[in-house]
Amino acid sequence: MTPMEIEKILRAVASGKLTISAALDRLRALPFEDLGYARVDHHRELRRGFPEVVFGEGKTVAQCAAIASRIARAGQTVLVTRATKAQFDAVRRAHARAEWHEAPRMIVIRSEAQARKPRGAAPGETMKAQVNRRPADTPSAAGHEEVLVISAGTSDVPVAEEAALTAEVLGCATGRCYDVGVAGLHRLLDIRERLEAARAIVVVAGMEGALPSVVAGLVRAPVIGVPTSVGYGAALGGLTALFGMLTSCAGGLTVVNIDNGFGAGVAAAQIVRR
Repeated sequence: MTPMEIEKILRAVASGKLTISAALDRLRALPFEDLGYARVDHHRELRRGFPEVVFGEGKTVAQCAAIASRIARAGQTVLVTRATKAQFDAVRRAHARAEWHEAPRMIVIRSEAQARKPRGAAPGETMKAQVNRRPADTPSAAGHEEVLVISAGTSDVPVAEEAALTAEVLGCATGRCYDVGVAGLHRLLDIRERLEAARAIVVVAGMEGALPSVVAGLVRAPVIGVPTSVGYGAALGGLTALFGMLTSCAGGLTVVNIDNGFGAGVAAAQIVRR
């Protein structure tokens, strides 16, 4: 339930259009709904400004579909991370608006209010085109990028897309620029204006994880580094990139967990929305 919906209920009670009993019935799902295997937190948008996000990994197809449906029926946007195609197919059967984003393995069901106003789309672009379009270099609407997500290499794109889509769903105008790693710094310098204009930057890198330090040394905006598990043996499944980012000499660089694009997207959105 959103703050706007609760305000509408309170105004209806105050004006006499809704009885206290009827209002209580509508608010009964607060703060959570117990499904036995999950307690769906309908109160989270009131507390944090965005609805509960569903972690798909480890959940059965039926569990994922049921949880997503309860959130959607409450009028909230649904975001499922680390999902499978089978989970999406089950969700789609109940919700025709459900979107499948293959690279980051995410399911999105936009609330009616958000579906009317897609963020991060190019001017005049339809929702369908926006869902299907994921090029490596995507400016947001009217060139205004609140959050800019960049990746060191193409292999880092799935994690970068998780960050970018999360920021978009949380209401930020989000741009993308991929494959601009330190192996060819001229590629990074080519987007210098976009880096300087963004209000928050998410930098995704594997291997030695050097790119976030370089970016953090160039810009004023907060920079969030995301180490990925991409790399040969000594990359240690992302630990080398993580340690490199944590020991960066660029002051103010924030680092999230290995492959945690979702966490970076949330952090970037919170920075922008404040």
